[in-house]
Amino acid sequence: MPVPRGRRRRPRFSRLPDALHFVSSFPIGHQQHSPVPYQRACSTLGCPELPLGEVLELAGRHRLGGVELRALGGTVDLPAYFAQKFGSPERIKDQVPSVPVKIVALDTSLKLTDSTPAARETLLQFVPWAEALGVRRLRVFDGGRTAGVDELEEAAATMAWWRELRMQRGWKVDLMVETHDSLIGSAAIGRFLALAPGTAILWDTHHTWKKGGEDPVATWRAIAPHVVHVHVKDSISRPSARHPFTYVLPGEGEFPMAPLRAVLQAEFSGFVSLEWEKMWHPYLPSLDDALVAATKRCWW
Repeated sequence: MPVPRGRRRRPRFSRLPDALHFVSSFPIGHQQHSPVPYQRACSTLGCPELPLGEVLELAGRHRLGGVELRALGGTVDLPAYFAQKFGSPERIKDQVPSVPVKIVALDTSLKLTDSTPAARETLLQFVPWAEALGVRRLRVFDGGRTAGVDELEEAAATMAWWRELRMQRGWKVDLMVETHDSLIGSAAIGRFLALAPGTAILWDTHHTWKKGGEDPVATWRAIAPHVVHVHVKDSISRPSARHPFTYVLPGEGEFPMAPLRAVLQAEFSGFVSLEWEKMWHPYLPSLDDALVAATKRCWW
């Protein structure tokens, strides 16, 4: 039916609060029934000795869409590695091999609850390299032990410091917080997000399952709107040198990957990264072996 001249159709949202509620309901990290399935990636914790070019070649050989850089050339000091190998951020992009593998994150060591001036300065050294490479995320840890009010308020204050500085400097790169130390359950993650709304979450699925005791699908249902990146790994309930469990090749352990994979394939369009921790656990087979096992077993 045509609209009479001089009148306009009533907008779908007649009140501003309704419109704001609609906008805020869009998730940060995923869309339900996303037509784009997640992409696979890996962390260089599994091959810490390799230079950047060989990392990208390895990822391409396994048909991965991306890599997250934690270590290169035997060091986790990525800014120092980049400076030694490429000179300056202005020169790095032209020297990185042109391959269809995206560098999706630079993984830093900053803990939000222990962000001393020196620790913050170390974080900031990653920024110009990330900006030059077009990397969207810097990984940081939550830190803390109890997820108590004091710890979470300190973590939120660090996020506020970062956001103000990022806005002032006009940076494109942003932080994602790994569920690593005290954020090992959906309740703690929710309390943190209430203090630092809009924070992007890197969900370590093994941590919330093994340390937090939560079913991964249930955790996903609780935190999905905030998840931008996912870590996966497998283990058995046998103590190792550093943990009350032992990491094993994907598909040989107890982690309930199949139901989680089904949910992520339907609802998540970000990167699902195999975090093969060979740098910290030398007993593990090579990253190459782990990727072969994961692919052959259709584990992820």
